[in-house]
Amino acid sequence: MIPARKVSWFNTWFSGHARSRIQATFGEVRAQGLDRARALAKEAPLLVVSNHTSWWDPLVAMHVSTHLLGTDGYAMMDAKNLRRLPFFSLVGAFGVDLDKPADGALGMRHAARLLDTPGKLVWVYPQGQERPVTERPLGFRPGSAEIARVSRKARTLPVGLRYEFGGTERPTLWLSFGEPLPAERDTAKGRAAQEEAVEAELLRIERALRGEGAAGFEVVFRAAPSRVGGVLEVMLAAMTRPWVMRAPKAAPPLSAGDARRKATSSRP
Repeated sequence: MIPARKVSWFNTWFSGHARSRIQATFGEVRAQGLDRARALAKEAPLLVVSNHTSWWDPLVAMHVSTHLLGTDGYAMMDAKNLRRLPFFSLVGAFGVDLDKPADGALGMRHAARLLDTPGKLVWVYPQGQERPVTERPLGFRPGSAEIARVSRKARTLPVGLRYEFGGTERPTLWLSFGEPLPAERDTAKGRAAQEEAVEAELLRIERALRGEGAAGFEVVFRAAPSRVGGVLEVMLAAMTRPWVMRAPKAAPPLSAGDARRKATSSRP
């Protein structure tokens, strides 16, 4: 197990970098349940469980933890990925070898020690690897449920993540924060409850994409429209409109001979 070795100045810089990357890439960030999650973070340490669908997930977890929830965030990471990208340890990632039960046990105890006071947060992706956002069941591993079982001070918060292209040039980042889950001493039941809760938040996002309940998602960030792109669009429209909208020429009337030949050729 590779412990987190958070460095304050590096964490401040990297979290700003994550926010800049997100705001440069996404046209909007929409969130549901954010105010409730912020209030909960002030009352208790949070264990966040979420689906894992994209390369963006670690940056999103850091941005949400630091800037949207205002917490001291940490995250569980596959040990081989942390060895490849060791700077994530400096911003709160701790590495666990998913194929070694003993290593997993160490990681769970490390997470439980981090979840000691309100304002602390540990983000876990129980799927263990990136999976398609539409895949069901999500296939959660039991590690996050075990962390919830031993972290008696923490509250478990399910979060659904989705990245979606729509009617604009840039994609939208959708975040849905669920209700905190009740404590569960049975790890199998806890794993099932976590998976079901995250699936419910993903379904909430899917419905919003269809226009059902979209008003429940507040826009927490919206990129300014591209002035250059807008000007070019107007110019291209003005240049091509006369040609595209020009009425087609009417076909000349048939001569008497042409009419007879056409009538003859159409006979069976």
